[in-house]
Amino acid sequence: MLVKGRKVAVRGDEMGAHYAIGPLDDDVVIKHRLLTRTTTTRGEPPIKKLQKKFVAFALEIDKDSDNYSDCERLYKAFLQEMATFELPLLKSKAVISANLREKDNFNELQEEINCQILQAQSDIEDLKKQLEESKIERQHKEECEAIRRLISMQPPRSETQKYISDLEKEIAILEAENTAGSRMLDLRRKQFALLLHVVDELQSTIDEDQKSLAEELRNAMEEQKVSLEETNEGPEAMAVD
Repeated sequence: MLVKGRKVAVRGDEMGAHYAIGPLDDDVVIKHRLLTRTTTTRGEPPIKKLQKKFVAFALEIDKDSDNYSDCERLYKAFLQEMATFELPLLKSKAVISANLREKDNFNELQEEINCQILQAQSDIEDLKKQLEESKIERQHKEECEAIRRLISMQPPRSETQKYISDLEKEIAILEAENTAGSRMLDLRRKQFALLLHVVDELQSTIDEDQKSLAEELRNAMEEQKVSLEETNEGPEAMAVD
């Protein structure tokens, strides 16, 4: 059973719902009304009818007059009203039991769904890992395919080996020429050093010869000078005499 609250309009276009009973008190009120059966669509509430039947039966018993027939009639009416009042309670109890069973089934179904969700999440994580592994494996395959294409573009092994042999022979020839050139360069270096030594000795000899020649020329000039002086002194001495 639903309890509708009174809605109050506020200023403007906004509407707010205000309830005379709080949401937390709804269950208590509904439970109370179900137990007391005070809610009815028409006529007097069942609990009040049962109360009147009981009060009438009790008042009739308290009378001192001989009223067994009336008491029996009121007693049967009270039992009938009680049965009438008990029947909805039994129905409500059966509905509650069914609702509880339905709630338990719902809880079990919710637990099963939660387990399925967890399993699905675990499966998704596994599939993500498998996807990453597949991507890495595909990348490796692509790299291997690229390497294979590069290898297929290269010449055969026999041609490569022949080319390597030719290169080795050329290297050996170049090394031999390099060795011969190094020896020739060493020989030329030695010859040049010997030539420089000879040039130094010749230069020294020339310098000594030039010094000797210059000394001889100086000596000759001195002798010529002395002889000229002696020649000039002879006539002067004769004039004096």
